[in-house]
Amino acid sequence: MTISSFANPDLAIVADNKARWNTPAHRRAGFQNLHTVNRYAISLRSDEVLALSEAFDPRIGELGAVRALTSTGIFCGMVVVRGQDVLFEKYADDFGPDRPHTIMSISKTVMNLIIGELVADAKINLAASVSDYLPRIGNGYASATIQQVLNMDLENDYTEDYSDPYASSYLHEAVMGWRLPGEGMPQHQTQKEFLAGIRSDDIANRTGAANYKSANTDVLAWIAEEVSGQPIQAWLTDIVEAAGLEQALYMSTDREGFPIVDGGGCLTARDLARHGLLFVRRGKGVCGRRVGNAEFIDFTREAPGPKMPAPIDFFHYSNQTMTDGTWIGHGGYGGQFMLANLDTGVVGVFFSVLENADAFDRDYTASIVRMLADIARDFG
Repeated sequence: MTISSFANPDLAIVADNKARWNTPAHRRAGFQNLHTVNRYAISLRSDEVLALSEAFDPRIGELGAVRALTSTGIFCGMVVVRGQDVLFEKYADDFGPDRPHTIMSISKTVMNLIIGELVADAKINLAASVSDYLPRIGNGYASATIQQVLNMDLENDYTEDYSDPYASSYLHEAVMGWRLPGEGMPQHQTQKEFLAGIRSDDIANRTGAANYKSANTDVLAWIAEEVSGQPIQAWLTDIVEAAGLEQALYMSTDREGFPIVDGGGCLTARDLARHGLLFVRRGKGVCGRRVGNAEFIDFTREAPGPKMPAPIDFFHYSNQTMTDGTWIGHGGYGGQFMLANLDTGVVGVFFSVLENADAFDRDYTASIVRMLADIARDFG
């Protein structure tokens, strides 16, 4: 008897060498439902929830930038929080406060907390080489320092040009469970196998700017597991429980269950704001819990790495975050940003879904960042 089957249509490669969920016609639904689309994932939920109270400030909604960016067809949600007060909240008709959304590369910020804690405990030296901690790593990372990896300040053959449908970052998706492996690709490659295969003849970054590579984050996660003896899932659980998330953190994994911290997270807008508040409070969480390291968070904005490429070169990449020296935050592929002003205590979150071919527009990112930075400065 023949048992018939067909390739999962959400994950199958269709136009422009993309999985169907990430094509323009399906991307909005894909981003709002990636926690159910991906092949492998975990979900983590806190026992205690950080209480938030509505204290809306109507002046925020009257700002021209806010009106413009929240009235487009690609907008999904926006939240502004100060302390435990929600100052502003708005959602598109097809979204809402209880809906998770992919946060893509904003996920990387968890590694600032994890590495910061390991540096404080003298388990990681920022000047040490990756091979000091991962002897089996390939020459794409072996001689790079931990600080170079943290700051996106190295070169190797992993590419992340979103306009190139065959860039490494897209091919990486098969390992992450975001697409089916293409012809000639390994069928069940693990994250660590993939990372160990990255190569470089010269790791020096000569671009004059941050050289963005999501694989860097996964290398850091691998190092964290090795030096701590604690799985990344356990580290993530500590962060979720310190932040006091109300809903679940959904995190993509590889086939072995290794979390994809480079971009696998999905959260509600309010819960992403709760996560951002951890940076404002320098790692202090609910119920006296602590994650990260206060000195490392301050070091992140005081000694930033290379500038981002123009036109977003008004901030830097630093220790798996983006910063202008006042705020710490991160962007996400396709139209997300989280920004935490460490002086005023205001956190802003913005979700949207770009529907152009490559889901990338630095001018659009710049407009989101400037809006959130202005709000975080002026409403503290």
